[in-house]
Amino acid sequence: MKLFEPIYNRALIWAQHRHATWWLAFISFIEAVIFPIPPEVMLAPMALAQPRRAFWYATVSLTASTLGALVGYALGHYAFDLLEPWLHRLGYWDTFLEVKEHAIKNGFWLLLIGGFTPIPFKLLTIASGAVGMPLLPFLAGAIIGRGKRVFLVAGAIRLGGERAERTLRRYVEPIGWIALVLLTVLIAYIVLKH
Repeated sequence: MKLFEPIYNRALIWAQHRHATWWLAFISFIEAVIFPIPPEVMLAPMALAQPRRAFWYATVSLTASTLGALVGYALGHYAFDLLEPWLHRLGYWDTFLEVKEHAIKNGFWLLLIGGFTPIPFKLLTIASGAVGMPLLPFLAGAIIGRGKRVFLVAGAIRLGGERAERTLRRYVEPIGWIALVLLTVLIAYIVLKH
């Protein structure tokens, strides 16, 4: 049974939609504040559909993500008391405390590395605001950290071109099933831990 290939084909069609760039910007923005889905889910198919625009799409994603990071920073700085129950409910509290402790000591480096890791970017932006990290190092870390991630995706697709698309199409089912299993394990771990 093929489950992921039809989804992949649909994502490529959506990626060519005239409003796809706006959707990419929206997803990139809210992912830095609250949304759990990374923008690469939309960036990759868009870059595959139009490889010559891959770096433009990465720039759009980075710009919107940076604006979202500023909102996350402001929420952490000015409205943390309102966010704390939300972090508890989503099971992010313990992770947030660890991120906050590291943000106090090494905020810039945490953002630089964290923008590329599976740590939810929103936790980094909120923690940076909550500890009062200076704004310029925050922005530099967020831009470089997230930028290397989106431009790596765009660059790989731009350099790989049709070959990358054929390879992805060939392995989309196993990749999809592996990602689904990993997501299920992660959810089970979070549920069982709490």
